[in-house]
Amino acid sequence: MSATPGPAADDARRDAASAAPVPPASEPAASGAGAPAADPEAVAPARRRRLVATLVALAAVTLVLDQATKAWALAGLDEGVRHPVLGDLLGLQLLFNPGAALGLATGTTWLLTIVAITVVVVIIRVSRRLGSTGWTIALGLLLGGALGNLVDRLIRDPGVFMGHVVDFIAYGDLFVGNVADIAIVAAAGLLMLLSLMGVRLDGTRERREDAAEPSDGAAGATPATTPEDGRRDG
Repeated sequence: MSATPGPAADDARRDAASAAPVPPASEPAASGAGAPAADPEAVAPARRRRLVATLVALAAVTLVLDQATKAWALAGLDEGVRHPVLGDLLGLQLLFNPGAALGLATGTTWLLTIVAITVVVVIIRVSRRLGSTGWTIALGLLLGGALGNLVDRLIRDPGVFMGHVVDFIAYGDLFVGNVADIAIVAAAGLLMLLSLMGVRLDGTRERREDAAEPSDGAAGATPATTPEDGRRDG
């Protein structure tokens, strides 16, 4: 026969229950639990569409301006005759260039045509990752300039892929170029500047490493995030 527990036993049970650790309350699940975290470096689709539209518009304006000025030069200038604009520094002189700038690669017109087509294809492909206004302007100018000279190589004499580019802007005695060349040079300069500033195609900036070596006490410590990390180009 079992004995009936007395008041002392009840007190002991209550003390044991109060001393037991209480498990922490479960936190509410975050919205979208189980879904992959959003990429903080991703560019909003609406912004990317605006940048791509800007690139296409800038390339189109450059192409139209280039071809319009070439048509004007063909109609109003005599081949090889120089017309001074700023003395000997700048003039107008119609030439037909089978090669690249400065008269280089005059015997490989077909190769220059392939290079121009490759540039156009690469720009179209990388435009899907655009997130930088600076890169958009640079690539738009580069695309328009490449297309401007590519049109000449495709439609002008002596034939398809072998056409000579119309040049008419004479820079002293150095070389003769056109509007497409100006766009290409401007794009190259802007791309160099963006690279020096550490601006990536998607608009983020490269991290700037501290010049000083970490001290012995800080060895193995996690480096602090700099303000440059993850910043997007406006």
